[in-house]
Amino acid sequence: MDRLVVSIVVIALNEVAVVDGCLSRLQRQIAGDRAVEVIVADGGSTDGTAEIAARYARVVTAPRGRAAGLNAGAAAAQGDTLLFLHADTYLPDGALDMIRRVLKEPSVVGGRFRVALDNPALPYRIIATSINLRDRLLGGHTGDQAAFVRAEVFRRMGGYADIPLMEDLDFARRLGREGRVVRLPQAVTTSARRWSEHGVVRTIFLMWTLRLSYYLGVAPQYLAPFYRDAR
Repeated sequence: MDRLVVSIVVIALNEVAVVDGCLSRLQRQIAGDRAVEVIVADGGSTDGTAEIAARYARVVTAPRGRAAGLNAGAAAAQGDTLLFLHADTYLPDGALDMIRRVLKEPSVVGGRFRVALDNPALPYRIIATSINLRDRLLGGHTGDQAAFVRAEVFRRMGGYADIPLMEDLDFARRLGREGRVVRLPQAVTTSARRWSEHGVVRTIFLMWTLRLSYYLGVAPQYLAPFYRDAR
């Protein structure tokens, strides 16, 4: 098979409200593409998430925690390329063709998309713009941006670090040492629920404080309780 086989790893924990929409849309997008597999790494959901996911994808049981879930899904994957997706995030149409196209360049080891939020109100458009601007200026893409990576590179890196928070920023930094990391111009659409449920200003302040602390050298183990308490 000439086309790169893409393994889409969806991580989920008690996502019954969004998992059907995510996976049903994904199945429509990949219909007829025989060079793709979808794996849902479920972290022990108790709300029926795994049962719904099983209608659309192969479900693997993973330890709780994003890094553990991402690594468990990757371990079960058979593809040449790994694409990591949150259960509340939608890929743009043609995403896999875009990924395959950029990975024809041997120097490219992986990449990510821009991000848009599913709420069209002005505050959420500003949030999305700030996320994309931060990524452009500082790098360090986050899990909401649907990161993708060559499977051999992922294994060589040892996967995601087993840390309770900032595993995406840590991974992005290490991936950059492996080769060229691209930023695709198309946007994934992710849920605005984090900001709408907990307050826009409060959530922005929390996330920027946590990231700044991480960049200044504070260990994720010390930051994780602040993130959990705010949820």
